[in-house]
Amino acid sequence: MTKPSRSSTRPDSPCVAVCSTLFDEICRGCGRTAMEVSNWVSLSEAEKDAVWERITRQGYPRRKG
Repeated sequence: MTKPSRSSTRPDSPCVAVCSTLFDEICRGCGRTAMEVSNWVSLSEAEKDAVWERITRQGYPRRKG
């Protein structure tokens, strides 16, 4: 039996519709860089997995609440 991939158990994008940057290039909602946000649709699954791993380790995505 094959185990479902990590990418199949999460949303395609970490976007939480709280797009905001202050003094750097990191979105305060999802934790991605501006380049990662703009290129998300063209990233490979491995690249997306690496981004997801980094941002979840950093406590993202952060939902407004």
